[in-house]
Amino acid sequence: MDLLGQRWTLRVIWELEPGPLGFLELRRRMGNCSSSMLSVRLQRLVEAGVADKKPDKSYELTRAGRELGRALEQVWQWSERWAEQLERAGGGDA
Repeated sequence: MDLLGQRWTLRVIWELEPGPLGFLELRRRMGNCSSSMLSVRLQRLVEAGVADKKPDKSYELTRAGRELGRALEQVWQWSERWAEQLERAGGGDA
């Protein structure tokens, strides 16, 4: 849970969910995440067994990472259904 709570970690998993990406393409998709931050996040995901670094230097999710990616899809769908109501109820803090 500590790893998943770190900034950018879930976004990396989200971006890798459709399939392997090279570092530069992943960096491009990550917006304002710095290269050094992305490197650290990828290293920690590899160490945790959530992602693999392939021989061609691209990154892909492991079986555990793909399962987590599917769970993130459910969270995204939930947020799409409830975002407006939560925004109104929380005054923008939700």
